[in-house]
Amino acid sequence: VQLQASGGGLVQTGGSLRLSCAASGRTFSRYRMGWFRQAPGKEREFVTAISQSGITFAADSVKGRFTISRDNAKNTVYLRMNSLKPEDAAVYYCAADERVGILSREYEYWGQGTLVTVSS
Repeated sequence: VQLQASGGGLVQTGGSLRLSCAASGRTFSRYRMGWFRQAPGKEREFVTAISQSGITFAADSVKGRFTISRDNAKNTVYLRMNSLKPEDAAVYYCAADERVGILSREYEYWGQGTLVTVSS
């Protein structure tokens, strides 16, 4: 599967942004989908994931602010980000994996990333 992330941009602190990740192929519903981010000088970190059945899990740092969702008809996963903080600024990557396990951080397929900048 090929992944194409989009929707990044510049937003003020406290603002909102929605990222999208479009997947190729006709078996999108088979994939667990995740979002990761990497800030300059830092390691990539897990943000949130959604299972094949729609169960979601998020990192503590974004709980209550970020929401992941998927539209299997559109082969797309979304990341709605509210109440953005300067520390949320990073390149955001979407990822996909056919294995079951919402807590797994292992993903086989990765998108190219989309940059989110948060001004203070």
